[in-house]
Amino acid sequence: MSETILFNDGWQFAKGPLDMGDPNGLEFAAVDLPHDWLIYDSTNLYENGIGWYRKWFDYRGSWRVFLYFEGVYMDSSLFVNGTWIGDWKNGYTSFEYEITEALREGCNEILVRVVHQAPNSRWYSGAGIYRNVWLKLRGDDYLPTDGIYVSSRPLRDADGSWIVTVDSEVEAGGGTRLALVHTIYQDGVVKARARALLAPGSGRLKDSQELIVPQAELWSPKQPRLYRLVTELTEAATGQAVDWVEQKIGLKEVVLKPEEGLILNGCRLKLNGVCEHHDLGALGAAFSKSALRFRLHLLKRMGVNAIRTGHSVPAKGFMELADELGFLVISEAFDVWELPKTAHDYARFFPEWVERDVASWVRRDRNHASLLMWSIGNEILDAHLGERGRELTEKHIGLVRRHDPRGNGFVTFGSNYLQWDNAQACAELLDAVGYNYGTNLYKEHRAKHPHWVIYGSETSSVVQSRGIYHFPLEAIILGEDDGQCSALGNSPVSWGAKSTQACLDAEREASFSLGQFIWTGFDYLGEPTPYHSKNSFFGQLDTAAFPKDSYYIYQAAWTDWRTSPMVHLYPYWDFSPGQIIDVRVCSNAPEVALELNGVEIGRRSLRTPEYLYVTSWKVPYAPGELKAKALDEDGNVVACAVRRSFGDPARIKLQADRTEIEANGSDLIFVEISMEDAQGNPVENAVNRVEVQVGGAGRLVGLDNGDSTDYDSFKGTSRRLFSGKLRAVIAATLEPGEILLEVSSPGLPKAEAVFSSRPCAGGPPRGVSAQERNVPRPVHTGHIGEVPLRKIELHAEGDRVLTPERREITVRAVLYPADTSYPDLTWRVVSAGGVDSPLARLEQVGEGEVRLCALGDGQFRLRCLSRNGTAAVRLFAELEFEAVGLGKLCKNPYEFVAGSLFDSVVGEAGPGNERGVATARGVETQVGFADLDFGPDGSDEITLPIFALTSSTYSLQFWEGKPGEAGSELLLDTVYQKPSKWNVYQSETFRLRKRLRGVTSLWIVTQDKIHIKGFSFARQRRAFAAIPAAECTHIYGDQYEVKGDRVEGIGNNVTLDFGELDFGPDGAAGLIICGRTPLDRAPIQLSLLFPEGEERHQVEFTAAEDYVEQVFALDPIRGRAAVRLLFLPGSQFDLAWLKFVPLRNVCDVSE
Repeated sequence: MSETILFNDGWQFAKGPLDMGDPNGLEFAAVDLPHDWLIYDSTNLYENGIGWYRKWFDYRGSWRVFLYFEGVYMDSSLFVNGTWIGDWKNGYTSFEYEITEALREGCNEILVRVVHQAPNSRWYSGAGIYRNVWLKLRGDDYLPTDGIYVSSRPLRDADGSWIVTVDSEVEAGGGTRLALVHTIYQDGVVKARARALLAPGSGRLKDSQELIVPQAELWSPKQPRLYRLVTELTEAATGQAVDWVEQKIGLKEVVLKPEEGLILNGCRLKLNGVCEHHDLGALGAAFSKSALRFRLHLLKRMGVNAIRTGHSVPAKGFMELADELGFLVISEAFDVWELPKTAHDYARFFPEWVERDVASWVRRDRNHASLLMWSIGNEILDAHLGERGRELTEKHIGLVRRHDPRGNGFVTFGSNYLQWDNAQACAELLDAVGYNYGTNLYKEHRAKHPHWVIYGSETSSVVQSRGIYHFPLEAIILGEDDGQCSALGNSPVSWGAKSTQACLDAEREASFSLGQFIWTGFDYLGEPTPYHSKNSFFGQLDTAAFPKDSYYIYQAAWTDWRTSPMVHLYPYWDFSPGQIIDVRVCSNAPEVALELNGVEIGRRSLRTPEYLYVTSWKVPYAPGELKAKALDEDGNVVACAVRRSFGDPARIKLQADRTEIEANGSDLIFVEISMEDAQGNPVENAVNRVEVQVGGAGRLVGLDNGDSTDYDSFKGTSRRLFSGKLRAVIAATLEPGEILLEVSSPGLPKAEAVFSSRPCAGGPPRGVSAQERNVPRPVHTGHIGEVPLRKIELHAEGDRVLTPERREITVRAVLYPADTSYPDLTWRVVSAGGVDSPLARLEQVGEGEVRLCALGDGQFRLRCLSRNGTAAVRLFAELEFEAVGLGKLCKNPYEFVAGSLFDSVVGEAGPGNERGVATARGVETQVGFADLDFGPDGSDEITLPIFALTSSTYSLQFWEGKPGEAGSELLLDTVYQKPSKWNVYQSETFRLRKRLRGVTSLWIVTQDKIHIKGFSFARQRRAFAAIPAAECTHIYGDQYEVKGDRVEGIGNNVTLDFGELDFGPDGAAGLIICGRTPLDRAPIQLSLLFPEGEERHQVEFTAAEDYVEQVFALDPIRGRAAVRLLFLPGSQFDLAWLKFVPLRNVCDVSE
């Protein structure tokens, strides 16, 4: 009888450079499969190289031998005994090769070459044989892999029977008459059986049978009922089985309607979905069913009922768990077709390989109860650029339907190009149209395409770091000094939802929509928008699988308080005295109340449009207990949440998801490591470094704290906590027994926990290797033995409102713990949002103490920062201040003005990376900056760092004054074009048509989406630029005429006053005058009025019919002086401009 054996044991691995043709000379070491070779060094997650996997296989017998790989990333080749068997390019689809002809009796070498060349995707891919490998031993007659196709439909009879159709492929050797038997079981009881005698013959045979399941129990996310289908290939005469396949199936009926959305088993269902990449945090891309089960349970508790696999074919085990746990799945295959997004992505293989990849993808997963849709692509460039996109869309749909002709899954894609006609032409071919960040198009497209079935294939993208809070809530803060994003919910990206609440509101208002898939459920490695760190910030849980606060907002919206009442309160409660804290409460209950130290602060209904899921209060920090109560309609408490003030850590706390595992080599325990103070309160901002050791029948295989800025290895034994938590992942060995966990930290008592590993039912597992474990590795964040800084507490003397009578205040920083290894601090005066503010200056008055002096009216914040043992800021604290009665201060355009400081906007503008501003896609955006003080000299040279999403040409205008208003002036109509670098600003300098002077406003106008980090003007001394005659401040005399920028017909006793000019310390040594005169010599006097008195110089401009430049040497002029030109009696002169020559250029004057 055929046999399928897990083939993950006995593999060795070696890594070489890209130009190495064979592994000769490399040193191989034993590894466990699944294996991701990139995950070990967090500082080099995209290393180029070739991985070589080797295994020895003893072959004796007459079996036909096949190797089945669930996933190898990417561009792999299989060799047996030096013979090339085949390649497989796609890193996510499964493949199988027969190796029988290359085998010899006895020992055989199996070698797999895997090429990783970056960049090959927009996220972390991992590299290697990262999913399971199977050995399949078959006779002449067998059931081919994925050759059974199951579909079902209701019979519509009185007892709720369903028809299950099973189409089968059989490989027949031709020597024996065969029969095919299908049996459907439920809890061990036979529910249906069918048998068919196959026609005589050899080669690939096909069979179709129908089974009737009476009183069928249907599959749904709430009740994921499954049946077991066993297919047996038997000898017809004897009934002896020669091969068999077992799989889980579920019965469900899905209807998609343009008006009503998704109908599942006769009931409407909204998709409360998340998008998920494939990595598993500390485990990297190496697949673990135990780890994925842990994660999916967390999503289930959040209220998630659907998952979109962005943007790759999921693991086989993912689909099995989705069936079991109850998740509808949009299985997505591609991020690119023919047009690439990165230099080495799948586009280079697409034309040759797409048919094989679609066949692998669809045939493997078409029978799963969880399958809802096949997504043929994500944000595909081809789909909106021309007719070829429509051709490829048709091709994909045809390929999917070739292997799923009865439509177990609908066909869709997810697009952010649906405003374009070409993309709409492609969408017209689909069963359902997925909008990536396109809810603003719903209304227009519902009218234009009323037959479309619409849903949000990718939404939200609000970024956040667990346990990090950047105040105030109303300030949109995308980039901050600490390299983190605010978990308050005030860190939206430019293309996504403005907040978690806005994301939920948009879907609630779209009753016709199938639902939405938020980006993402978990943080994933790569795409660390808006920074250049290690992992993303998009998830509702971090890479260590700790929930962020937004997790609970979605839980409030997606669960029912009547069955699962919940309330969540944030942030933690440990700040500086008097600091204004935005306290937020989310709940699924009808009403919430907030108390501080037993006194009610307020209560709010969560059934009003403004507060459907979450509400907020501004509370001055005072130590004690903060409590949120969830109330029913009658005011009864149904749930409570408490935050208490806490001190420094006094002990380590260990909490595991379970205490017993199976000794199968792959079962996992997830341990939360946290800290408590002396009173037993959780220390929610603890950052202690801990050492983790696992002994006995277990092994440490991962450490993760979820911090994107922490580059300590996932595979080491020492890590810092982040926001009070660290996750240790413990794996089983192949031996049962006791597992001992020990966790230590400098200055704290050691913590221990004991778990047990029970023997496997049926004996030790076959084909499993369980050798790898974490070992000490280099520390990049701080150092071993450190005591990191947990908190900076700021104390200000008296009231924090500054006035002319009290312009100064002293502020002191207190550090916790006091014996921190990193006491060094820096200080800044900033606006809400962290941009440098000119409203006050700082003076250091002692260690950890500064004096703050207010300079102008307005609100600002004093920020105290620490690098905490690293190369960049990792922690800061701040206090709010206000100055009144001191007068208004203007922005200084000669220093960098952050894009986020814009004062007005016409159109849509969102937060840009690094405190910039992002303009809207495809429409005009006008962004205005008021109160820019250019001073008397002014400037006409502006430099802007710009990040454009593509390398296309972008229209750009600069205006003085608001465009279209009286008195406004277009300064420059130009374009920006540079090769795009993702998330990288590139500076461009522009020369405006006029010099901006005095206090004025600047408006920047775009027609498409770009990120503008901000701008600065070159400080130009007006004296050394050409000053048009008409730009003089006053003209005295009667005989002259102003013509444009010139003053002509200058006659007797005319004086042109150009105001005060700054010649600087180096000074000027010459004067250039552009003018004309009919006189042989026209005398002109230059008057320079210094504080100490007046100097006069006389020059003589010689006759010229046309405007010419004439240069005159002067004695050095330094400092500031009021400048006038005096024209003497008898003058006949036309003046275009004048310009002084810097002393350093005196040689130009002499020439």
